Amino acid sequence: MTGGTAGTAGTAGTAAPGPFDVDQDRALDALRLAWGEVYDTGFADGAYRAARIDGTGDLFTGKTPDELNAAIRADWNARSSR
Repeated sequence: MTGGTAGTAGTAGTAAPGPFDVDQDRALDALRLAWGEVYDTGFADGAYRAARIDGTGDLFTGKTPDELNAAIRADWNARSSR
């Protein structure tokens, strides 16, 4: 074979996403879908962040969407058990 690109993904000049790459917009959409009625979520300074919309509680952060989701879930569970 000569000159083929079989087995490569993406277009010239772009690399295919790796298996652990995160689509930041989709991750935030998922967090907002799950928690958006109670938490304001976003991404800033290299971290995913969330704070309660009602202004009570702490600012939660995570290096990954899963870490932030776990922090939100822990806060939710602690508040729900009161």
